[in-house]
Amino acid sequence: MKMTGIVLVIIGAVMMFYTGFNVVTKEKVVDIGPIEINKEKNNPVSWSPILGGILLVGGIVMYTTSTKK
Repeated sequence: MKMTGIVLVIIGAVMMFYTGFNVVTKEKVVDIGPIEINKEKNNPVSWSPILGGILLVGGIVMYTTSTKK
């Protein structure tokens, strides 16, 4: 339980500061024999920093309430 709480705290802190990233994909626009033209397209992936805060608080609660047996 404590390890899960620590992982959630780390993930929550990272999600609060980095609210997203871009994934670059390549699309084939033209393919005529040996000539090929590709287009790079940015696809943003984003999330709310509130979700990071919820994970952070949940991780803290899990860490503090877990008991060592």
